[in-house]
Amino acid sequence: MDAVTLARVSNVELRHLAAMAAIAEEGSFGRAAARLGYTQSTVSQQVAALERAVGGPVFDRPGGPRPVRLTPLGSVVLEHGRALLAKAEALTEAVDRFKAGDGRIDIGTFQSVSNVILPLVVRRLRDEHPGCDIRLFEEEPEQPRIGDLDLLFYDGRLDGDLEHRKLLDDPYLLVAAPGAFPEGPVPLARLDGAPMVAWPLICDQPVMEQAMARGGARPQFVFRSAVNDTLLSMVRAGLGSAVLPWLAIRGADVASDDRLRVHELLPSLPPREIYLHWQAGRIHSPLAGRAVAIAVEVAADLAPPSAGA
Repeated sequence: MDAVTLARVSNVELRHLAAMAAIAEEGSFGRAAARLGYTQSTVSQQVAALERAVGGPVFDRPGGPRPVRLTPLGSVVLEHGRALLAKAEALTEAVDRFKAGDGRIDIGTFQSVSNVILPLVVRRLRDEHPGCDIRLFEEEPEQPRIGDLDLLFYDGRLDGDLEHRKLLDDPYLLVAAPGAFPEGPVPLARLDGAPMVAWPLICDQPVMEQAMARGGARPQFVFRSAVNDTLLSMVRAGLGSAVLPWLAIRGADVASDDRLRVHELLPSLPPREIYLHWQAGRIHSPLAGRAVAIAVEVAADLAPPSAGA
């Protein structure tokens, strides 16, 4: 691009492109003006300024009731103009998200954190910033991608260009039907060959089962589900017991269910570790920074016990 053309094109403004896109979509200057809240003469002036900047007409104007049409030059300008408008919209959204109070924060989470930690975090954020927009995205992939999320809770550290903060150790406990085991701690070896229900072999589940095997327990897994409530329903139905982390047990309020009992395991299994992640080098919005601080405080206050829920 020569210097003269570059100088002309640099005079293109987003409002000119927005007017052009509205005319192309509405088919007339008048309808575009009504949609944008301008007078028709203002829209005409914006198109004229755009045409001066790009060095030619962007619309054929047949007159009468026939709709205006893009010229070949106009098609090129509109294609790139829409891309610029989309980037401008993304920029506006990013600025809005950064503003505390009226900002937005996107948080990735999973079910036991959603049930125990996040309600306390969200309540405190909303108390401090009533106008904030908190959006949660819950899934349980083996290797989640933080993508455009501001923060991501995960049961373990993730690889990649990420920073993290460990929140807590989440001990594994045994959930069984009343009378299935004597009251109190249960020797891990008692689970060898016993029927059990469990999570699928994703996330930390394989590590936990390997630790059980090293302790002499190779249960008979009769059912798997990623949904905690489903596993607990299977325990109630008598299919077998379950080894679940404390957060999952607390989130399901197992302690108040007289059809279930919670036991410590001896020896105990290595606990699941709960981390909060964010992209390395990203400057937190005030809202995201406050969410991290609150999550750390909430996790410290929870202080999971070694047994019970």
